[in-house]
Amino acid sequence: MAIAVILGWKADQFGKVFIAAIAALAGSVLVSWAITATGLPWIAPIGGDYPTLYPVRTIAALAWAIVGYAARRAFARS
Repeated sequence: MAIAVILGWKADQFGKVFIAAIAALAGSVLVSWAITATGLPWIAPIGGDYPTLYPVRTIAALAWAIVGYAARRAFARS
């Protein structure tokens, strides 16, 4: 989430929001994979027999990147 908001904030064109979402998705998957590898219980584990929730992660990453992009535009106008 933080990756998407920060990169969305730094995006100077709306098209870069999609790149921010891809980076946030990759970060989300890596963090979930690391937590799952340690054996800790996790709401969205990564593994062959677990649901990886990629569609949900993708939509959430895009939404948070858009929030960051829109927030910067709103602060710039005021």
